[in-house]
This record gives sequence, C-alpha cells and structure tokens, in this order.
Amino acid sequence: MPDDCAYRHPVSVDRTSPVPLYFQLAQQLEEAIRSGALPPGTRLENEMELAARCRLSRPTVRQAIQHLVDKGLLVRRRGVGTQVVRPRVRRPLELSSLYDDLAEAGEQPSTRVLEFGPVPASPEVAEQLGVPAETKVLLLRRLRLTGGDPLAVMTNHLPLDVLDVAADHLERHGLYETLRAAGVNLRIAHQTIGARAATAAEARLLDERRGAPLLTMTRVAYDDGGRAVEYGDHVYRAARYSFSHTLVGK
Repeated sequence: MPDDCAYRHPVSVDRTSPVPLYFQLAQQLEEAIRSGALPPGTRLENEMELAARCRLSRPTVRQAIQHLVDKGLLVRRRGVGTQVVRPRVRRPLELSSLYDDLAEAGEQPSTRVLEFGPVPASPEVAEQLGVPAETKVLLLRRLRLTGGDPLAVMTNHLPLDVLDVAADHLERHGLYETLRAAGVNLRIAHQTIGARAATAAEARLLDERRGAPLLTMTRVAYDDGGRAVEYGDHVYRAARYSFSHTLVGK
C-alpha cells in the first residue's frame, strides 16, 4: 500500500512543556486509539513523514511509536508499516469479575451464555466447593466479548441455593454483580494463573487457531461466612489479555 494511503492523525507538541516530546506525541496517539479516532487496522504514516509533519527528529518519533508498541497499541509489520491494534485488556489481580473490570475500563463487555443449569458435581468441583460428589450444582458457561470480539470462555460452578436467576440475566449482568445483588458478600478467593494451548473447541469460540496460547485462571471465592460460593475455570486469549499486579517488598 503506498504511503499516501496511510492515515495522518492531527498532532501537535508543546516545546515549552517539561513533558518529553516523544511522550507528548505518544499520549496524543494513544488517546486517538482509545477514543476510536484511530480504529484497529489503521496504518500510520511512516516515521520520516510523521517527524517532518511534527518538526521532530526521527529518533523522537521512533521512541513514541515504540512506547505504544510496548503498550500493545501499535504493531510494526514488515512490508505494511505501523498499524493500530485492538488494545490488550489488562486486568488487576483483585476480587472482581471480568465484566466489572471491562466496564470500569470503558470497554464494551457482552456475554453469550453457552450452558446454564444444574449438573452433578464432578469430584474436582465437589472438592473445590466443599460439597459431596454428585451433589447438584449450578453450571454457568459463558463466552465473554469486548467490542464484539471474543475474549474469554468462563466456566463457573455454584451451589444451587446461592443464585436464582435466568440465563438471559447473565447476558446483561456480570456474575459478581449478580451475587452482590443477591446479598452474597464475597470476602476472599484463592486463585491460580497458568497457560496452555487452545483446544479445537476453544479456538472456534475465541476466533483463534487450534494450539494458540491461552491464559488460564482458576478461582474459588468465599463469602464472609467462609463458604465457597463460586468455583471458576476460565481461559483467555493471550494476545488480547493479561493480568497485572503490584509487588510490595517486605
């Protein structure tokens, strides 16, 4: 594609500002990406053209672009140039639901319920929820999307007496929001994060290739009485999702 087909987003820098010039440029481009003014797939003009238009040095422009590449907002493709990609969802390690985190981040979460109803608890589910094997529990299996793109497949098991909702309710509301509305006070959770390759079924749901890397998360959440009220086993597209947390020294 010729350079004259690349998008030239209006930017300006304040040379009297103490903010570094590369960061001013990066901030304006990031704002345009997150607002939708530069949608995914948009190809930016090349470094030389952008530097000339903004009256900046090429190293300054290169640093700004690399900053956005490192944040997962731009990608450099050989023979194509620099393109906008859909931002990766970064989720804090907190006792919150994916739906809540996406909504708080200004994303557009939506849900497709894949399975819903009572099932006998497998030995693993029974152990995690602290109930006898074969006890009937509520199974929720959902596909979570953001901006219309699939992000995660979430499988949850709950004791039958915890929730009394219909499947369509969970297409409009997050699970933890629904639990709070039912008077369930989530207090603590044990969580494990890992990674593995996508199965054929997961790949179809997540619009990935079979064997693509997925992040995994299992969580057992307890209420303020110490009862296990939810066991979740989720998989996420690694290209679109990451966990983030802050470490504090002792």
